[in-house]
Amino acid sequence: MSPGMVLSTPATTRRKSQVLLEWFLPYRFSWLAVTFFPLVAFLYAAGMLAVRQRGGHVGIARPLAFFVGLLLCYIVLHTRFDYYGQYLFFMHRAQHLVLHHVGAMLMALGDPVLFWGAAIAKSGLRLPRGVTAVLRFPVAVLQHPVIGSFVFVGIIYFWLTPSIHFDAMLSHPLYLLMNWSMFIDGLLFWLVIVDRRDPLVSGLPRHGTRLAMILGTLVPQIVLGAYITFSRSDIYDVYSVCGRAFPILPENDQLYGGLLTWIPPAMMMLLAALIVLSMIMKASREESGEIQAGTASP
Repeated sequence: MSPGMVLSTPATTRRKSQVLLEWFLPYRFSWLAVTFFPLVAFLYAAGMLAVRQRGGHVGIARPLAFFVGLLLCYIVLHTRFDYYGQYLFFMHRAQHLVLHHVGAMLMALGDPVLFWGAAIAKSGLRLPRGVTAVLRFPVAVLQHPVIGSFVFVGIIYFWLTPSIHFDAMLSHPLYLLMNWSMFIDGLLFWLVIVDRRDPLVSGLPRHGTRLAMILGTLVPQIVLGAYITFSRSDIYDVYSVCGRAFPILPENDQLYGGLLTWIPPAMMMLLAALIVLSMIMKASREESGEIQAGTASP
């Protein structure tokens, strides 16, 4: 045995397991998180079962995208990751990158509305029309192309306004509002952008409008990320006031946070544009096929 080799004893194994378990335990327990995530996961699974029972196709890709996205959002909201998100600016930006972009987009790619709707229909639950209208109105407003795009970018700028960000990081209720508003807004936006249904059937914006929404939200995010990245002043001094989770220069913390605000979201928007373009090409092929079939028929 080499001198540098360390034997793995039961005590060290238990310690490693304990550290791993502690990492996945909530930094601050939230009833909202432990209610919301299992509920939407259960509804999605029940919807998958309902769709299969009526002969529909479920596949693997959509459930995989949904549950991976849901798990990522849970991890950044309700594990030890949340601690680092509160005491490091770049980890906070990574947290919001998942909530507003990566996790929310993956969930939307899983067609959750289809499966949630199937689960609710299978249960026989019928909400009064007034309640349904109250629930649908804010969703319809936030999914309007102009309003939805403005809010999608505006909420990033709002929570990154230095004075507002300072208060949010020191107030737990405000902190929860910040994180959950980013998550819900991101999910509503991506449910519009990546919806595979025919816009004439779904009532959602046409594909060209979706591309305009992507372009309209891309540029402001690049501008904000670049501003934070190249700024020479300590914009978010709340992390210096409260102390950082581990030693890191404030300028480096801000630099990494700016890059996370700038480059990955821009890449996500470009990926979304490619997804929409693929929808346009598919619709064009189907339309061409229908025209050819109509021409060939006697």
